[in-house]
Amino acid sequence: MLHDRAIVLGGVFLIVLASAWYTIAGIGMNMTATEMTRMAGPIGEPMQMGGPPVWDLQYAILIFLMWWVMMIAMMTPSAAPAVLLYTAIKRVGRERDKAARFSFCFLTGYLIAWAFFSLIATSLQWGLESVGLSDGPMMTIRSKAFAGCVLIAAGAYQLSDLKTACLKHCQSPARFIADHNRPGAYGALRTGALHGLYCLGCCWALMALLFVGGIMNLYWIAGIAVYVALEKLLPGARWLPALTGIVLIAAGLWVVLDAVLTGF
Repeated sequence: MLHDRAIVLGGVFLIVLASAWYTIAGIGMNMTATEMTRMAGPIGEPMQMGGPPVWDLQYAILIFLMWWVMMIAMMTPSAAPAVLLYTAIKRVGRERDKAARFSFCFLTGYLIAWAFFSLIATSLQWGLESVGLSDGPMMTIRSKAFAGCVLIAAGAYQLSDLKTACLKHCQSPARFIADHNRPGAYGALRTGALHGLYCLGCCWALMALLFVGGIMNLYWIAGIAVYVALEKLLPGARWLPALTGIVLIAAGLWVVLDAVLTGF
């Protein structure tokens, strides 16, 4: 059992390390994430960084990979306890000899769910740039009022029943696995994908905040990743999502008011 756990934990660590390196290095981008973070400006204020990128198939695939690998780096650490628990459950069952293999199938399904989100995020980024609401080179919202509305919407979702329901599934992986566990590699993939969908339902609004702070802003990436982990791994802190929602709504109202007063 310890052997299987070591294999799975080592694999998860390497996946997080590789995806974090890919994100920080900004593979295929004109600038690294470090450079974009250093050049980031105030919320909603556009920066003159040259002409917008040309959206062809190659660039769209590059942006999709950027989103997906970034989601892998952000979400895999908080999913690790569920993956290890899945390994332990498989290790004491009839499929004990394939526990490590099926655990990676479970993780693959989980990450496929975030690939679905990344496809939507890529489409949304293209749409925002097409209508001039997003700064192409810096990949951030260029309208202060719209940025404030995104903050308000994310805060409102934090207070919603859907957020609460999805978060409960993320906070109780043992109950989730007991209810949805299926045999075989496909069963593991299916269970992981379903767990990923619940996690997506819990965290998508938080990920939308990357459009506000800068999609490749390392401070926002790290901050959201740490917060997501706290939400999922501290089930006793039921006040945390509500408090965060109130703070986001207040911040959004402040940004919108500032936009109205400054005409920006």
